Amino acid sequence: MKKSKESFFWTSYSDLMTSLFIIMLVLFVLVIVLLNKRMEATIIELEDIKKVEASTRDLEGKYFTYNKEYEKFILNIDCQFPVSKYDIELLSDSTRSQLMDAGQQVKNFLEKHSENQYLVIVEGQASANSAKMTEFNYNLSYQRALSLIKFWATNPKVKFSEKNCELQIAGSGDGRLSAKTMRDSVNEKNQRFLIYIIPKNIIKKK
Repeated sequence: MKKSKESFFWTSYSDLMTSLFIIMLVLFVLVIVLLNKRMEATIIELEDIKKVEASTRDLEGKYFTYNKEYEKFILNIDCQFPVSKYDIELLSDSTRSQLMDAGQQVKNFLEKHSENQYLVIVEGQASANSAKMTEFNYNLSYQRALSLIKFWATNPKVKFSEKNCELQIAGSGDGRLSAKTMRDSVNEKNQRFLIYIIPKNIIKKK
């Protein structure tokens, strides 16, 4: 009787171990399959992100240069505003014509990549002068960016699509309140505009 009980115990124990082994094996295979699918999805996402990031480089050319260090586009148009002024109409006809062409280039870019969502930030800058003017220069640089947006808005050909573009206006002043503000070594050249084009697709997926 005792041997019968022992035999039953070891048979049951063996069946239990076999069942646990099969369960662990199934779980292991399931985890491997899920990880593999997740890896494939991640690779696809990374490829999509790279494509969206690369699309912004389409702007490089006559009017725009991309700065890798600061991840911004520099508007390659010499905007020599009169001291303490921000009205685009005070610039030369040639400069205003170039600015309008640059605005149309941004619009064409957004239309070309209508499948993506972008955050477009127009940043105005000011050259450094008296330290007492620092606070004023921040407002001045913002007003310059605002003036550019209003100038673009006067031309229907430069109206950005609201479907895939969120437009924001910024002013970084003369840079003295931020050590990481992008500045040109030649002070007078800081009377310019910087453009951020940030793909929202990347922000969402991150």
